[in-house]
Amino acid sequence: MKQQTIVISLGGSLIVPDGIDTAFLTRFKKIITNYAKKNKVIIICGGGNTSRIYQKHLRIMNNRVDRKTLDILGVAITKINALLLHGILDRHAESRLLADPTKKITIKKNIIIGHGWRWGYSSDKVAVMAAKTFGVQAVVNLSNIMYVYNKDPKKFKNAKYFKAMTWSQLRKIVGNKWNPGAHVPFDPVAARLAQKWKQRLIVMKGSDLKNFENFLHGKKFSGTTVEY
Repeated sequence: MKQQTIVISLGGSLIVPDGIDTAFLTRFKKIITNYAKKNKVIIICGGGNTSRIYQKHLRIMNNRVDRKTLDILGVAITKINALLLHGILDRHAESRLLADPTKKITIKKNIIIGHGWRWGYSSDKVAVMAAKTFGVQAVVNLSNIMYVYNKDPKKFKNAKYFKAMTWSQLRKIVGNKWNPGAHVPFDPVAARLAQKWKQRLIVMKGSDLKNFENFLHGKKFSGTTVEY
């Protein structure tokens, strides 16, 4: 079977929901290292709830704080999460973290771990850019939702989910502007770039690792596939 490469946008709330989720990380390591025996994986870590908590309290204590400062704070959290995951994967992962998604580093290991880049760039956007740099067409977004819905299912009982959709449909839902700490299925700016570069996005619930494993091995899975 031909070697494949995928890029994973790993939600920070999966790594640290309330505290560090050691059970999730232990199983995630087993699944990823097994897959990476024959395939390459680029994992971009997000900031998740930890970033939002820091940003929220900074806003409370300084109502004049600007977007740049909030974003820089979020990027710092993504790097902490990446360092944690890198330490857990240890010898299985490339020794250097991917800090700049526009630069193709020399790969000696089949797992690369990255994090946020600069202010104004979400981890989703970094994942899409890394996919472009490394010539990868599939980006997997592991977050806290199983599917993309046409509206918030927590607020609307008649919310409809999609198993498959186009980038145009997704962009109508998420809009066009990114805001630090925003709760959207995928970063609007990242969606625009992915559409432009004709990438494929798979959105699925990251905590359902059996479902994720099914996807990796070409089996039936639950999630939303977004294509051009």
